[in-house]
Amino acid sequence: QVQLVESGGGLAQAGGSLTLSCEVFGRTFSSYAMGWFRQAPGKEREFVAAINWIGRRTYYADSVKGRFTISRDNAKNTVYLQMNSLKPEDTAEYYCATQTKVFSFARFSDVDEYAYWGQGTQVTVSS
Repeated sequence: QVQLVESGGGLAQAGGSLTLSCEVFGRTFSSYAMGWFRQAPGKEREFVAAINWIGRRTYYADSVKGRFTISRDNAKNTVYLQMNSLKPEDTAEYYCATQTKVFSFARFSDVDEYAYWGQGTQVTVSS
């Protein structure tokens, strides 16, 4: 059974930092690209960042580029999202996800390309 367990969310002030972690169980972690998405109340889930299976290619939404960094540690089956210079508009539930196909990085911003999702972790940024 594949399970993704997120941690690290919480409350931060504008300009502050948080680091999210997502540990994956029940899958050969190093064979799959990973993504982070977020969903604010009343809005659709949106792409934040993605990283390929060996961590050499990363992509970011324009809204977070230069502020967020996605990384992974395949020895720990864990993907991270370092979030700096946080803004109130970053407030959302954040989800990690693993792509459906092995060694694929196709349509990395498309939610339909991801087979398994974490339970979400709340990030709240106060102004």
